[in-house]
Amino acid sequence: MTRGNQRELARQKNAKKHSEQTKGKRGDDGLSAAARKQRDAEIMQQKQKKANEAANGSTKEK
Repeated sequence: MTRGNQRELARQKNAKKHSEQTKGKRGDDGLSAAARKQRDAEIMQQKQKKANEAANGSTKEK
């Protein structure tokens, strides 16, 4: 166990590097929270509309 300290330092360095990489992933779009919420709501409405159309189309065929 002569390399115990070296391993621990490598783990800490890797954890720091990993946290820095994932830190900026979420806010890359440059939108405020309200704008992001509005955009996401519109996207979900479009998805729901498509799902409803697909469901209605499949029931009409039967």
